[in-house]
Amino acid sequence: MRAIWKGSISFGLVNIPIALYPATRREELKFRLLRRSDLSPVNYKRVAEKDGKEVPWDQIVKGYEYEKGKYVVLKDEDFERVDLEATQTVDIQDFVDVDEIDPMFFYKPYYLEPQKGGDKAYALLRDALKDSNRVGIAKVVIKTRQYLAGVKPEDGALVLELMHFADELADTEKLHVPKKVEVGKREMNMAKSLIDSMSSKWEPEKYRDDYREALMEVIEEKVGAGGKEIEEKPRKAPKPTKVIDLVSVLQKSLEQTGAKKKTTAKSRRKQKHPAKKAA
Repeated sequence: MRAIWKGSISFGLVNIPIALYPATRREELKFRLLRRSDLSPVNYKRVAEKDGKEVPWDQIVKGYEYEKGKYVVLKDEDFERVDLEATQTVDIQDFVDVDEIDPMFFYKPYYLEPQKGGDKAYALLRDALKDSNRVGIAKVVIKTRQYLAGVKPEDGALVLELMHFADELADTEKLHVPKKVEVGKREMNMAKSLIDSMSSKWEPEKYRDDYREALMEVIEEKVGAGGKEIEEKPRKAPKPTKVIDLVSVLQKSLEQTGAKKKTTAKSRRKQKHPAKKAA
């Protein structure tokens, strides 16, 4: 795994040399745009709006439009001038109780690895955060943007998880959501029973990207068919549950969930105690 950033964690007078590594990977299916007539790949060119001429990479600069049609050019040095120290530092400003932070603020995790001479301070911060149930709230500049981030222990390592700033989260007041709706006691009890019957331990491995796998099946099927059109299977759109039908739907859901759990339990028993063959 290759580090995408190197610097240090700073809190108080303590500095810990670290490297930043991606903690997630996303296997996206890559598609090319093709010309319909002969399936020739379509490429894009960088052209200037003024004359339509192609522009090579070494002639491209980064600019900010401060008025319509007027730009100021920014170089790498200009971005570094904003806060030179922060560009190489995960600057922890506060320590906050984990339970106080809405999970919606977190959105992208990275692993932090100690560099030469940083093992002891790294372990100290990791263990202190774990024992105190706190998250270090920090600011860090990666490339040309400053991020809010949380530093927290996870599975023996320190994780830096990027966070939204408060003004980046949309206000729910703009959504049309039911505020005061009469819900019957029977409906509420059945809904809670359904939730209880569907409750289980968190097992992330059992949740798969069904869409990606199904799309790969379609691709493999088309490759096997030599590019010929394949008959599309009809799909049924899910129908919204009618309010007047809610109790009966909840009841059926409970029955189906119960039957499903019994089948799963029976299957597990068979796996543990296979039937003995007759001599």
